[in-house]
Order: sequence, then structure tokens, then C-alpha cells
Amino acid sequence: MRRKRVAILISGRGSNMSALIEAAKAPDYPAEIVGVFSNRAAAKGLETAAAEGIATKSLAQSSYESREAFDDAIGQVLEAWQVDIVCLAGFMRIFTPRFVERWQGRIINIHPSLLPLYRGLDTHARALADKVAEHGCSVHFVTPGLDEGPVILQAKVPVLSDDTPETLAARVLVEEHRLYPEALRKLAAGEVRP
Repeated sequence: MRRKRVAILISGRGSNMSALIEAAKAPDYPAEIVGVFSNRAAAKGLETAAAEGIATKSLAQSSYESREAFDDAIGQVLEAWQVDIVCLAGFMRIFTPRFVERWQGRIINIHPSLLPLYRGLDTHARALADKVAEHGCSVHFVTPGLDEGPVILQAKVPVLSDDTPETLAARVLVEEHRLYPEALRKLAAGEVRP
């Protein structure tokens, strides 16, 4: 079976990107990472990907007259890489509905909460403020609504009495690095669909 061609979109250091790259090194993994794109030229993850021999590209939204034009430019990069699946890994941007619909069922994201709880930002602080007993992360299909797509997999961690947003985030991140490669494996192998 042909391995699915995957692009990862990042805005920062790309720790989840690194987890996906490592997983894809296994000969029986059903996906290969063919490119890493960032909307920030200074994203540390671009250096990491380049060091692994993976194609990289960055474009600045400020160079485009509209969100639609920027999304079209991203789409052209993905098409040039002949991408089957798009993985968002800390990509701090909301796509236009047209872009999402173009990749519907083939674009996934990792989010640091147990969706549908805590969509958006500051998830760890919000979970602590609510005094929840458990928190975690979700990999979900991307839809036009923010963090609203069908969930593929989730992982839970207990919330400890002395947790801060930083300590909770660190424990959740360990689970993210385990969960995201497994979710991508399932999608690439055809085991899940939206």
C-alpha cells in the first residue's frame, strides 16, 4: 500500500511535528511526512524539519491582500507537495471555510483539551479555574467551526491539586506526542473517517 503523503503546518517549535516525523520513520507506518509549512519564517520547527531532509516553506499572511488569497497560496504549496493529509501542529491561524472544505476529511488538528470542552486558547488555565478532575488532549478533524470537528482520539490526564497551567500543559504534551501519531496512523490506514 502506498504511504499517504502528509504536510504538517506549524507556527512555532513544532514539538508535535517532531513526534509525527519520528513515528513516520517506522517502515510500517502508513504515512510519510513530505513537507512542513509555517506562517512564520522564524518558526524553530522549520529548522528541525529541514535537518530531517523534509521540504519546508514559509509564507507571511501580511504579503497577501486577503485571508482567502493567503489560504489559496498555502493550498498551492500543498498541491505542489502532492499532499494527501494535512496535520495542524500548533498552527496559530483559523482557515477560511473554502480552504477547510477543500481538505475536508483530510485535515486534522491536535488540541490541548478534552473537546468539546475548552475550545480555543488558554485551555489549561481554564480547566484549572473550573477545578476539573481530569484534562487532556484531542485529535480531531478540522471543520469551519473552531475546534468543532469530529474527534478521532482523546487522552486524559488527572488534574493534580498543586497543578499550574505550566505543569498541567507539560503532562498533557506528553500525551499529545503519543496520541497524534496514532491518530494520523488511523487516518492514513483508512481506519477512521469524519
